[in-house]
Amino acid sequence: MAAAASAESTASDWPDQLYTFLRDNDVTQFTYVPDAGHQVLIDRSLADPDISSVALTTEEEGVAMAAGAHLGGARSVLLMQSSGVGNCINLLSLVTGARFPFLTLVSMRGDFGEGNAWQYPMGQSTQPVLEASGVTVLRIDSPEEVIPTVEAAMTMAFQADCQVAVLLTQKLLGAKAFA
Repeated sequence: MAAAASAESTASDWPDQLYTFLRDNDVTQFTYVPDAGHQVLIDRSLADPDISSVALTTEEEGVAMAAGAHLGGARSVLLMQSSGVGNCINLLSLVTGARFPFLTLVSMRGDFGEGNAWQYPMGQSTQPVLEASGVTVLRIDSPEEVIPTVEAAMTMAFQADCQVAVLLTQKLLGAKAFA
């Protein structure tokens, strides 16, 4: 792994620092379902000519893409919202059973400050569902935790062939306004 960013992340620049960190550590495939919590990562990956950035119709496609990236000698990250975790349960058996390295960044809904009642069921189930599927879960609540936590997750995924989800909590992202 490349050394962690020397400057601590701030509330406004951590997404750009995270993108640079992922790229500096040879992540060349970004898969995603459009989500405001990942907008900077998605936009930067789309603008980067050295990246394969793939919009998905469902999050489970990203699990298969991560396995394919590994078989092709590449590193992948799946960007999804907590509501998409439920779509991945069956495919997570592929990466856990075959011990493919798997890294996903999950923007959380249904936790700190959530005003949309519809987001709570999956938001509250995200971590237990991932853990029951054999995925190690790490949580990030503040900007200064972003790079060290993702660095740990990448070590676990790409050096130890583990399956790791990093939850970007609403304390980090901020709760979306809901009227």
